[in-house]
Formats: sequence, structure tokens, C-alpha cells
Amino acid sequence: MEALAHYRGRRVFLTGHTGFKGAWLAMWLARAQASVTGYALAPATSPNLFTLADVASTLRRHHVGDIRDAAALQSAMRAAEPEIVFHLAAQPLVRESYRTPVDTWSTNVMGTINVLEAVRANPSVRAVVVVTTDKCYENREWLWGYRETDPLGGHDPYSASKAGVELVVSSYRRSFLAEAGQHMASARAGNVIGGGDWSPDRLIPDAARAAASGQALRIRHPEATRPWQHVLESLHGYLLLGARLMGEDGHAFADAFNFGPSATDNLPVQAVLDGLRQHWPALRWEVDAAMRAAAPHEAGYLYLDSSKAMRTLGWQPRWTLERALAETAAWYRQVQASPAQARAVTEAQLEAYAACAR
Repeated sequence: MEALAHYRGRRVFLTGHTGFKGAWLAMWLARAQASVTGYALAPATSPNLFTLADVASTLRRHHVGDIRDAAALQSAMRAAEPEIVFHLAAQPLVRESYRTPVDTWSTNVMGTINVLEAVRANPSVRAVVVVTTDKCYENREWLWGYRETDPLGGHDPYSASKAGVELVVSSYRRSFLAEAGQHMASARAGNVIGGGDWSPDRLIPDAARAAASGQALRIRHPEATRPWQHVLESLHGYLLLGARLMGEDGHAFADAFNFGPSATDNLPVQAVLDGLRQHWPALRWEVDAAMRAAAPHEAGYLYLDSSKAMRTLGWQPRWTLERALAETAAWYRQVQASPAQARAVTEAQLEAYAACAR
């Protein structure tokens, strides 16, 4: 974890810090003794990790705001004078994007443009990491991993909007930021799991709700295969990438990077639930044919080739999917039993992962 020592005392601007991944990243940055300013909407669910773990207390500043509000965003970033920006704020749900396509496109694309305009107006910024998704690729249902050079695309508004974000990043990098010495990269992660996610229409949060209520989880596509990984795997990649971007040769890392699991952990939904149930006996699930028939289009198979990140950043998966499922189940079970323990459980898992990464 030597690269993470570079964050000690660094001024960091983090969008989306009230979300699942953002809250975990905020706590990790605080652990690295960074000075973090967060900018995001209020938490979208109740309960949520940000509130339960009192993430706000770890921040230098906590701004509640919309990235579509360009003036408020620029003001917050100007006051923070960050050295690095992590942009995670987004409309992150596929099924929600079918219900609210305009909001999805405006948040993900125009919101990102507003973030990058704020970066342009802040010469203190040396590096930017924009988080997109594994779903930004034109999905051909290939059995091999998508590489960073494969075509972008997307069937649903969420996936297509994130492909649009990748185009925005490429354009701003070449048109503005590279010339100003501001190094920017995009990070494309797989299906992340972990404690503290209560988003609707996601497998693990839906499983947690079902187990807590004593009901069977209803699923649509048990055969759908995804690159599952613990949230700390992708965040480790973002942090390594950000550290490299802030280095003297940061321009060499101003590009797109995949962060996905090993091929053995690219498994169908049914296998993931079977593995989760080994650590969470209360979990039951069943296929709902009616829900499946009514569901909008979803990709059947998705896998990322992360060899570029492994080769150039020294990143690699540390926790197998089996370990990730065990840690995820433990988080939910402990916090459901004692919500006041959310901060301690989260910090303990951060420490356990950091020990593996060393």
C-alpha cells in the first residue's frame, strides 16, 4: 500500500461521497490522513452507510449539492483547492435509467462536464479520476474480457450515458486538461459488492433486505454473469491510479483502466447467491418468471480484462469472491444486529483488506 501514503495531507475533492462506493472511499482516504471535501446529494436510501458510519465526521467539508448545479459545484471546489478530484457522483442504476432517462443522461454526462469545468477553473488540481462502469462497452455477449480499446456503447440509458462520459473524459483530456498539466484517467470497475449498499434493484442489497425480513429473494436472471468483486478492490485501483496521476510522470497514466476480478470470479447470479448463503443461512431465493418476463433488457454476460491495470499500476485482486461474500455477509449481519457498530465494522474490514494488500 506504499502508493496510498501519497494521500497523507493531500487535499481531495470527492463527488458522490454519500453513496455506497463514495462513503467507503471517504473512509479509506480519511484512514490515509487525506483532507477530504465531499460534494453530493443527500443519501438516497435509509438506512445508508454514510449516516450509519458517521462518514461526515471524517471529512474536512461536507457539501450537499447536485453536480448539475455548476455554480455551487465550482464554488465548493474553489474553496477546497484540491490537488486531486475523484468523481463518483452519478445516477448509478440500470433499471432506474429506464424510468428516468433524462435525469440519468443529465446527471451522468452534463454533471461530469460541470465537474471538469470546475477542474479547469482550479489550477490547484493536478489529477482527476472519473469513475464510470464495466457497462460502458458495447456488449457483444463475448466470453472473453473487454479491453480498454474495445468499442464503447450501451443498450440502456445508464450504460450509454457512461459510454458518453468516457467520450467527455477523452475530449476534455485532449482539448484542455493535458495542456494545463492536469492528468485525468477514467476507471471502469465490475459489479462491486460489500456492506452498506441499500440501493434498489441490486442483487446484494435486495438479498440483505430479503434475509432481514425472512422472505425469499425473487430474482429475474439466475444465469446472468457479471464480474463480481468487493468494493475495496475497485477503490484500491482508484487510489493507486490517482497516486500515479499525481506523480511526475502522471501524463503516462492519463488513460482508461479496467478494474475487474479474476476469471474464476466471473460467475452467474445463482452461484453468487449460493456462495452468499454459505455465510448467511437465512437467505432464500427463487426465480420469478413474471418478473423476468416484465424486466427490460439486461446484458447476459459481461467480463473485464484488467491486465493493463495489473501491468502498469501493480494492481491485482486481493480478495477472492468467496472472501468478498464472507465479508459482505458478515457486515450486514453484524450491522443488522447492532447498527451502532457500522463504523467499527467498516473500519475493521478496511484494515483487513489493507493487510492483504500489503
